[in-house]
Amino acid sequence: MKNIGFKYLRHYLVDPVQVHLIIFRFALMKELKIKTDTKVEFVFNEYPAPVRDKMLFLRHLVIETAKATDGIEELEETLKWGEPSYLTKIGSTLRMDWKPKTPDQYAMYFKCTSRLVETFRVRFEHTFEFEGNRAIVFHLDDEIPTESLKHCIKATLIYHKVKHLPTLARIIHGMELKLNF
Repeated sequence: MKNIGFKYLRHYLVDPVQVHLIIFRFALMKELKIKTDTKVEFVFNEYPAPVRDKMLFLRHLVIETAKATDGIEELEETLKWGEPSYLTKIGSTLRMDWKPKTPDQYAMYFKCTSRLVETFRVRFEHTFEFEGNRAIVFHLDDEIPTESLKHCIKATLIYHKVKHLPTLARIIHGMELKLNF
């Protein structure tokens, strides 16, 4: 089946270097293994409809970012404290939730002992609203700055691989580790 695809490429691309570059990119594409706890779907379904859409969008961003990040082969989707949570072997836990006591907002939560939110605050001071050293807070009517949030998600998913670096803020900005979107 692969030969048919490559034969097709050779037909439409004249430059053999282009063909080999495309073949190389296909070879580098990876499948992300997602291990999902069945209870997570129940939690998403329990959110009110407008909130559910926002939460599912955050979920989509986490999965898309994990797929595009080198070094992540498996993403675990589970519940921690009853909240949808995402873990990788090389990262810190990322949680998300909406709470009835603050019905107009929802948030992404990070391990409060990490340097993540501290670094996000330096890099994205005017982009996000923060809650202490543990969360990025969104309001239901906010337009999410998707690319900036993907940088935060990536930094969380690879945190244990990069936390020792003094330039964590530069990594989040994407200067040292590029996002492959």
